[in-house]
Amino acid sequence: MSQKFLEVINSERPVLIDFFATWCQPCKVQSSVLNKVKENIGESARIMMLDVDQYPEIAAQVGVRRVPTLAVFKNGELLYKQSGVHDVNTLTDLLKQLSENI
Repeated sequence: MSQKFLEVINSERPVLIDFFATWCQPCKVQSSVLNKVKENIGESARIMMLDVDQYPEIAAQVGVRRVPTLAVFKNGELLYKQSGVHDVNTLTDLLKQLSENI
């Protein structure tokens, strides 16, 4: 994995990574959901986007087989990974719960 990616996922704050593709229609829906989640959680967690076509090696190492796939890391540990579009409340609750366990 790239050094930059490792630095990001080794954060004490939860980091949600949206593995997406520009050609993926559900990914566009997920992106707008994540904007709302970001408003809800503020600075308690980070949200990042990672284009699987630009970074196929990272997607492969995380085990991403479909897009969108959301993965949450904290202190370098994968705590959550699931494919498909997620709703605002589910993601907000997940990130709040994980950020409280710092």
